[in-house]
Amino acid sequence: MTENATPEASTKPATEASTKPATEVSTKPATEVSTKPATEEEVREALYDVVDPELGIDVVNLGLIYGIHIDDANIATLDMTLTSAACPLTDVIEDQAKSATDGIVNELRINWVWMPPWGPDKITDDGREQLRALGFNV
Repeated sequence: MTENATPEASTKPATEASTKPATEVSTKPATEVSTKPATEEEVREALYDVVDPELGIDVVNLGLIYGIHIDDANIATLDMTLTSAACPLTDVIEDQAKSATDGIVNELRINWVWMPPWGPDKITDDGREQLRALGFNV
């Protein structure tokens, strides 16, 4: 009799755990997320914390963000480029971007784009000031 009670007791918490709201939310299709999607400005503001490791300037002021799209499921997709298509640091920048937007969006996806190609003309005035402070002539 004790043997029968033990399995029931051990399976009951597992059953209860599987009906908790957090578990239900994580198993629902993305379209059923009830939280309000982030705004483009909130995501852009978070991306100021993402710094190009080679230049030491954030990706927003470098002009690397071409577009921010947030769907109803609060999944953000960035249209983003790099200073060079051969940049070996895409993983670093992607990890920084995901960390920076954690808690703002449910998921961050980066659509790496190469057209139009990035050029110094895309750097903001603030980015130019930061680069000059680092010794760059822009």
